[in-house]
Amino acid sequence: MDAIELLTDQHRLLEERFGEAVDATDPRERAALAAEAGDQLAVHIAAEEDVFYPAVRAHRTEDILLESLEEHLSLKRLLADLIDLPPDDPTYEAKVKVLREQAAHHHREEEEHLFPQVRRCIGADELESLGREMLQYQKRLLREGQPRESMADQTERAAAL
Repeated sequence: MDAIELLTDQHRLLEERFGEAVDATDPRERAALAAEAGDQLAVHIAAEEDVFYPAVRAHRTEDILLESLEEHLSLKRLLADLIDLPPDDPTYEAKVKVLREQAAHHHREEEEHLFPQVRRCIGADELESLGREMLQYQKRLLREGQPRESMADQTERAAAL
């Protein structure tokens, strides 16, 4: 699967998972669903920042990538807030909703602006290779366990490009 298809598929999955967390009525169930979605979001963000963005940076995408990194920072901060918040806290559900909304906005931005530009500049073989590399990277992060926890240490400033 090419990198853009992989990321787009993950966008839809993340939107679905955060929707499930928002719709859950039991605080413990909401927390479990939010944690699962948070882990998936964390590995998605890590793969973009550590693999995809560096690979596409040279193709006149720097402005879009800088904005994306700032959006990632906002998502990381919300994830970090949720880690420390008890699921029965009155603001927990609101934070999950905001996280879902901000993630969906970020996904639209990438799909409308970044991905078409990348597809014009990078060939199919390179996108396939990049997709495989990102998937392997994400699997490793998931095996290491609870990747959302690492987001708490990444909230001071946006990742470097």
